[in-house]
Amino acid sequence: MGLGWRTIPDEMRAFIEAQKLFFVATAPHDGRVNLSPKGLDTLRVLDERTVTYLDLTGSGNETAAHVTENGRMTMMFCAFSGKAMTLRLYGRAELIRPDHPEWPALRAPFPDLPGVRQLFRLNVESVATSCGWSIPLVGEMQERDELVKWAGAQSEDQIEAYRLANNVVSIDGLSTGYVSDDF
Repeated sequence: MGLGWRTIPDEMRAFIEAQKLFFVATAPHDGRVNLSPKGLDTLRVLDERTVTYLDLTGSGNETAAHVTENGRMTMMFCAFSGKAMTLRLYGRAELIRPDHPEWPALRAPFPDLPGVRQLFRLNVESVATSCGWSIPLVGEMQERDELVKWAGAQSEDQIEAYRLANNVVSIDGLSTGYVSDDF
Protein backbone atom coordinates (compact mmCIF):
# COMPACT_ATOMS: atom_id res chain seq x y z
CA MET A 1 0.00 0.00 0.00
CA GLY A 2 1.24 3.48 -0.84
CA LEU A 3 1.98 6.23 1.63
CA GLY A 4 2.10 9.98 1.22
CA TRP A 5 3.79 12.98 2.84
CA ARG A 6 4.10 16.73 2.31
CA THR A 7 7.88 16.60 2.77
CA ILE A 8 10.61 14.01 2.14
CA PRO A 9 10.95 11.75 5.21
CA ASP A 10 14.50 10.79 6.20
CA GLU A 11 14.04 7.14 5.19
CA MET A 12 12.74 8.21 1.78
CA ARG A 13 15.69 10.60 1.39
CA ALA A 14 18.05 7.68 1.95
CA PHE A 15 16.15 5.67 -0.68
CA ILE A 16 16.31 8.55 -3.21
CA GLU A 17 20.02 9.13 -2.65
CA ALA A 18 20.79 5.42 -3.13
CA GLN A 19 19.24 5.25 -6.62
CA LYS A 20 21.47 5.22 -9.71
CA LEU A 21 18.53 5.88 -12.03
CA PHE A 22 15.60 8.27 -11.75
CA PHE A 23 12.97 9.64 -14.10
CA VAL A 24 11.77 13.20 -14.68
CA ALA A 25 8.32 13.89 -16.14
CA THR A 26 7.04 17.24 -17.38
CA ALA A 27 4.33 18.41 -19.77
CA PRO A 28 3.33 21.65 -21.45
CA HIS A 29 -0.20 22.98 -21.10
CA ASP A 30 -0.88 21.69 -24.61
CA GLY A 31 1.43 19.08 -26.10
CA ARG A 32 3.30 15.90 -25.34
CA VAL A 33 4.26 14.57 -21.94
CA ASN A 34 8.00 14.13 -21.65
CA LEU A 35 9.54 11.40 -19.49
CA SER A 36 13.34 11.34 -19.28
CA PRO A 37 15.62 8.83 -17.58
CA LYS A 38 18.51 10.37 -15.64
CA GLY A 39 21.66 8.87 -14.22
CA LEU A 40 25.27 9.58 -13.30
CA ASP A 41 25.99 11.55 -10.13
CA THR A 42 23.47 14.29 -10.94
CA LEU A 43 20.96 14.36 -8.07
CA ARG A 44 21.05 16.06 -4.67
CA VAL A 45 18.41 16.22 -1.94
CA LEU A 46 19.05 19.60 -0.36
CA ASP A 47 16.43 19.39 2.37
CA GLU A 48 13.00 17.90 3.08
CA ARG A 49 11.37 20.07 0.40
CA THR A 50 14.09 20.64 -2.19
CA VAL A 51 15.82 18.44 -4.77
CA THR A 52 18.20 19.54 -7.52
CA TYR A 53 19.55 17.72 -10.51
CA LEU A 54 22.35 18.65 -12.83
CA ASP A 55 21.23 18.55 -16.46
CA LEU A 56 23.73 17.62 -19.14
CA THR A 57 23.56 18.50 -22.84
CA GLY A 58 21.36 15.95 -24.57
CA SER A 59 19.38 15.28 -27.70
CA GLY A 60 16.59 17.66 -26.71
CA ASN A 61 15.61 20.11 -24.00
CA GLU A 62 11.94 19.31 -23.38
CA THR A 63 12.18 19.64 -19.61
CA ALA A 64 13.43 23.22 -19.90
CA ALA A 65 10.59 24.16 -22.27
CA HIS A 66 7.94 22.67 -19.99
CA VAL A 67 9.37 24.07 -16.77
CA THR A 68 9.71 27.49 -18.39
CA GLU A 69 6.06 27.33 -19.46
CA ASN A 70 4.42 26.03 -16.27
CA GLY A 71 6.90 24.64 -13.73
CA ARG A 72 5.17 21.28 -13.18
CA MET A 73 7.48 18.32 -12.57
CA THR A 74 7.30 14.80 -11.20
CA MET A 75 10.39 12.78 -10.32
CA MET A 76 10.13 9.00 -9.96
CA PHE A 77 12.50 6.54 -8.30
CA CYS A 78 12.13 2.74 -8.51
CA ALA A 79 13.72 0.03 -6.39
CA PHE A 80 15.46 -2.26 -8.88
CA SER A 81 17.00 -4.24 -6.02
CA GLY A 82 16.02 -4.92 -2.43
CA LYS A 83 12.52 -4.25 -1.13
CA ALA A 84 10.01 -3.27 -3.82
CA MET A 85 8.94 0.38 -3.93
CA THR A 86 8.23 3.23 -6.29
CA LEU A 87 8.54 6.79 -4.99
CA ARG A 88 7.35 9.99 -6.66
CA LEU A 89 8.13 13.61 -5.85
CA TYR A 90 5.54 16.10 -7.11
CA GLY A 91 6.16 19.80 -7.25
CA ARG A 92 7.16 22.95 -9.05
CA ALA A 93 10.52 23.18 -10.71
CA GLU A 94 12.79 26.10 -11.52
CA LEU A 95 15.28 26.22 -14.37
CA ILE A 96 18.65 27.50 -13.20
CA ARG A 97 21.35 28.36 -15.72
CA PRO A 98 24.96 29.50 -15.20
CA ASP A 99 23.99 33.20 -15.19
CA HIS A 100 21.55 32.69 -12.26
CA PRO A 101 22.82 34.18 -8.96
CA GLU A 102 22.38 30.84 -7.14
CA TRP A 103 24.27 28.84 -9.80
CA PRO A 104 27.64 28.67 -7.98
CA ALA A 105 26.14 27.39 -4.73
CA LEU A 106 23.75 24.92 -6.38
CA ARG A 107 26.40 23.65 -8.84
CA ALA A 108 29.12 23.17 -6.19
CA PRO A 109 27.97 19.78 -4.76
CA PHE A 110 28.14 18.06 -8.15
CA PRO A 111 31.17 16.53 -9.86
CA ASP A 112 32.84 18.26 -12.78
CA LEU A 113 31.09 16.60 -15.73
CA PRO A 114 31.48 17.74 -19.34
CA GLY A 115 28.46 19.18 -21.14
CA VAL A 116 26.71 20.65 -18.09
CA ARG A 117 23.81 22.70 -19.46
CA GLN A 118 21.64 23.76 -16.51
CA LEU A 119 20.18 22.70 -13.17
CA PHE A 120 16.61 22.06 -12.14
CA ARG A 121 15.45 22.71 -8.60
CA LEU A 122 12.28 20.90 -7.60
CA ASN A 123 10.29 22.49 -4.78
CA VAL A 124 8.52 19.43 -3.44
CA GLU A 125 4.80 19.77 -2.73
CA SER A 126 4.08 16.11 -2.04
CA VAL A 127 5.76 12.72 -1.83
CA ALA A 128 4.07 9.39 -2.52
CA THR A 129 5.08 5.75 -2.62
CA SER A 130 3.45 2.79 -4.30
CA CYS A 131 4.19 -0.90 -4.01
CA GLY A 132 6.50 -1.34 -7.00
CA TRP A 133 5.78 -5.07 -6.98
CA SER A 134 5.92 -5.31 -10.78
CA ILE A 135 9.30 -3.54 -11.11
CA PRO A 136 11.93 -6.12 -12.12
CA LEU A 137 14.97 -6.90 -10.03
CA VAL A 138 17.87 -5.69 -12.12
CA GLY A 139 20.91 -6.40 -9.99
CA GLU A 140 24.02 -4.26 -10.00
CA MET A 141 23.51 -1.20 -12.21
CA GLN A 142 26.56 0.32 -13.80
CA GLU A 143 26.84 3.84 -15.15
CA ARG A 144 27.25 4.31 -18.90
CA ASP A 145 30.00 6.62 -20.06
CA GLU A 146 28.91 7.45 -23.63
CA LEU A 147 27.45 10.89 -22.83
CA VAL A 148 30.43 11.92 -20.72
CA LYS A 149 32.87 10.71 -23.41
CA TRP A 150 30.94 12.49 -26.17
CA ALA A 151 30.75 15.79 -24.28
CA GLY A 152 34.37 15.51 -23.15
CA ALA A 153 35.51 15.16 -26.77
CA GLN A 154 33.71 18.37 -27.85
CA SER A 155 35.11 21.88 -27.65
CA GLU A 156 32.99 24.57 -25.99
CA ASP A 157 32.17 25.91 -29.47
CA GLN A 158 31.04 22.45 -30.62
CA ILE A 159 28.83 22.01 -27.55
CA GLU A 160 27.33 25.47 -28.16
CA ALA A 161 26.67 24.68 -31.84
CA TYR A 162 24.99 21.41 -30.82
CA ARG A 163 22.80 23.18 -28.28
CA LEU A 164 21.79 25.84 -30.79
CA ALA A 165 20.85 23.14 -33.30
CA ASN A 166 19.08 20.79 -30.87
CA ASN A 167 18.16 22.47 -27.58
CA VAL A 168 16.44 25.77 -28.40
CA VAL A 169 12.91 24.58 -29.24
CA SER A 170 10.91 21.64 -27.86
CA ILE A 171 9.33 18.97 -30.06
CA ASP A 172 6.05 20.87 -29.65
CA GLY A 173 7.64 24.14 -30.81
CA LEU A 174 7.96 25.73 -27.35
CA SER A 175 10.98 27.84 -26.50
CA THR A 176 13.33 26.20 -24.03
CA GLY A 177 14.48 29.60 -22.85
CA TYR A 178 18.00 28.74 -23.96
CA VAL A 179 20.15 31.83 -24.36
CA SER A 180 23.44 31.02 -26.01
CA ASP A 181 25.54 33.53 -24.07
CA ASP A 182 24.52 31.91 -20.76
CA PHE A 183 27.27 29.35 -21.27
